[in-house]
Amino acid sequence: MKKNSKHKVSLNRKDFLEVMAKAAVMMSLPVSGAKELMAAVTADNRPSVIWLHFQECTGCSESLLRASHPKVAELILDLISLDYHETLMAASGYQAEKSLHDAIAKGNYILVVEGSIPVKDNGIYCKIAGRTALDIIKETSRKATAIVAIGSCASWGGVQSIGINPTGASGVADVIKDKPVINLPGCPTQPDIFLSTVLYLLTFKKAPKLDKQGRPLLGYGTTLHDHCERRSHFDNGRFVTKYGDHGHQHGWCLYLMGCKGPVTYASCNAQTFNDVGVWPVGTGHPCAGCTEKGIGFTMPIHEIPKITSELSGKPVILDNALVDGYPKVGEAKERGAGTLVGAGVAGAAIGAAVGFAGAMVAKLPANIPVEEENEKEKVQ
Repeated sequence: MKKNSKHKVSLNRKDFLEVMAKAAVMMSLPVSGAKELMAAVTADNRPSVIWLHFQECTGCSESLLRASHPKVAELILDLISLDYHETLMAASGYQAEKSLHDAIAKGNYILVVEGSIPVKDNGIYCKIAGRTALDIIKETSRKATAIVAIGSCASWGGVQSIGINPTGASGVADVIKDKPVINLPGCPTQPDIFLSTVLYLLTFKKAPKLDKQGRPLLGYGTTLHDHCERRSHFDNGRFVTKYGDHGHQHGWCLYLMGCKGPVTYASCNAQTFNDVGVWPVGTGHPCAGCTEKGIGFTMPIHEIPKITSELSGKPVILDNALVDGYPKVGEAKERGAGTLVGAGVAGAAIGAAVGFAGAMVAKLPANIPVEEENEKEKVQ
């Protein structure tokens, strides 16, 4: 894609349109909004990005760059000027540090943080070039126009923060108090959520609408339970009670195996990961709730979570019965509609819309131009 032969995106037009269509669906944009996305993508001035790594496994970067998911990574790397990223940059040592300091000096960059920040004992448990992660994050955050915490580690401390937390591992928002932080939890974060967040920042010059935990509603607006492919089994009392049993072989609900889907806000099942079409529950394993502080890495995988009412905050699982109107566990309804399935239908519609966007783009002929107001921008 070109604009006055200056800014070229390496994706072919079919892949480009498919990724943009999915991003527009995620942001619930009208046609006019999608046009604004296109204008932002074809802009000449690519924003500078500083990407820091602290206490983490680099899983979010690895997921983003997986060979099975190249389109999102290519588009992101074409949209931004990645001026510092320890895993991706060719430079090392003094040259790498110079890149970081030069980017900070220019200012007006997007700061992406991957990994938790140890704060105990003045942060001595994580150092880069002789400086603590605590010092580095404080310096880099001052001139940042936006701060994105990618992954559960950067969002709320992640696996390093559970239990006694000997290093005082903390999320970015626990350290940076004078600026808003966009949290993208996940282990790893779903790449499309990161792409949509970056596109929103570039297009509208502000953060997308966030929930109380600083997560964009475009990726964390509903629970996994709301649009789970096994939801009808939950509604009808059909549960897996043992790995390999009849229910497990036939795709029944994994709630009694400890699935955290009912209390986990994420969109793994609507988008899946890296174009392979699966997610943990889809393979027969309960969700571990990695996007939720106090659940992911904290609750044992097979501990059954208590579903609570958002209005009352009271548990709605009593004795051997689920929510009023559901059958008791083991009293499976083989036919008939379950109760309270509206949220599940709405979630399924989101997944269908994303799938439709891909199918729609796949049918487009390769020579259809992308219409822009000045008609100078074409996808090559």
